[in-house]
Amino acid sequence: MRVALFLTCIGDAMFPEVGKATVRILERLGQQVVFPEAQTCCGQMHANSGYREEATALARRFVRVFGGYDAIVAPSSSCVGMVRQLYPELARESGDAVFQRDVQALVPDVFELSEFIVNRLGVTDVGAAFRGRVTYHPTCHSLRVTRVGDAPLRLLRAVDGLELAELPDARECCGFGGTFAVKNADTSSAMVIDKCRAIASTGAAVCTALDCSCLLQIGGRLSRQRADVQTLHLAEILARTGSR
Repeated sequence: MRVALFLTCIGDAMFPEVGKATVRILERLGQQVVFPEAQTCCGQMHANSGYREEATALARRFVRVFGGYDAIVAPSSSCVGMVRQLYPELARESGDAVFQRDVQALVPDVFELSEFIVNRLGVTDVGAAFRGRVTYHPTCHSLRVTRVGDAPLRLLRAVDGLELAELPDARECCGFGGTFAVKNADTSSAMVIDKCRAIASTGAAVCTALDCSCLLQIGGRLSRQRADVQTLHLAEILARTGSR
């Protein structure tokens, strides 16, 4: 299968290792991975801030860049959620029938990494090995927009040597929420403090999630608290084949 890697802005700028890990996993599973170099932002920040025209322009670009692949895979439920949920809306608002048709054709082929592996490829054991106690934070978009279900947990349970610790109040938001963390800084800080308290209660050495943005929020707070907990994207765990 010819798979296009949608790295996302934050992945490109701050978490390049997540993209590399994603490629290693997909190639291990026999996929031909292509990185379309013309890719840019999906437009989520623009749409969420009311800049619909700018978001629509980026959606059009996304459709041009990623058309023609068997699947488009991203290590981000947030950006995948943008494409699936808001691109059809933006296309309808544009009144452009061709754009609407192209979006409708593309959306079913856009996947978050864990759901692609489990639901499209039918794999739950990717041959990973990781030593340590890990807790999983289900991000808001993965729960309520992309609805990946238990795909990440099924993959983690199959990792050799990994001890999975249940996270209390797992469905509670970490407080990032894109521009929410900027516009409502005090509330955002209170939310991430609660999330980090829950993480600490698990005794886990690692907190993992599907979205780099949430890991940035959680990791930043853990660092300021000098907590002995590391944040790793799910892809970084699944890409490992030896001991930590």
